[in-house]
Amino acid sequence: MNNTGNMDNAGSMDGAGSTDGADGTSHAPHTVGDVMSQTVVSIGRDAPFKQIVVTMEQWKVSALPVLEGEGRVVGVVSEADLLPKEEFRDGDPSRMEQLRRPEELARVGAVTAGELMTSPAVCVHARATLAEAARIMARRRVKRLPVTDADGLLVGVVSRGDLLKVFLRPDEDIARQVRREVVEPLFPGGDRSVGVRVADGVVTFTGEIRNTALVPVAARMARSVEGVVDVGFDLGRSA
Repeated sequence: MNNTGNMDNAGSMDGAGSTDGADGTSHAPHTVGDVMSQTVVSIGRDAPFKQIVVTMEQWKVSALPVLEGEGRVVGVVSEADLLPKEEFRDGDPSRMEQLRRPEELARVGAVTAGELMTSPAVCVHARATLAEAARIMARRRVKRLPVTDADGLLVGVVSRGDLLKVFLRPDEDIARQVRREVVEPLFPGGDRSVGVRVADGVVTFTGEIRNTALVPVAARMARSVEGVVDVGFDLGRSA
């Protein structure tokens, strides 16, 4: 078993997404590297079945990256990879199961991580955006992703919970960024007729938008701001 990194959790995000500086300047959106945990438990190809189960239980994780060499991720062993051994412990798979689940059934006789792992591993780069990581998780139906650097070496792990930290961002930070990056470019010239309020991550534009064609544009731009839960319009009220 390998323990990569330190016990400090790099995913604290220092205020959960404080994208705005004290001077109002804009910072780059958070990346996977900002929210990931640097404490990573990993195993080698030769790790035996029982050690894998013990490690998962000890560290309370549902999957383990399999490393080779200096830390290159070559696969991932998940609980789903281990279950076939118990599923067919007291009986053989049916002919239909043999036809439908050949890869899973091949793991029934597996005894090492190299035989059990799913390969190639589904990973995400440390510089990827949180949205990119979320899409990978959704498409591949995984809860955690190994995080790699430019050389393909393991540097951390990101979970669904890590990605959700962006929604802890304070409402006032969100409002400030929406005013700067949405209202000012779309409604220039010091026009104070359009206002912004944020409550529980929900952005509401108030006041008067003379060019209604800009309404969907403003909504789309606001949704791209980190921490925004939803966007609405209350244009009958003063800004």
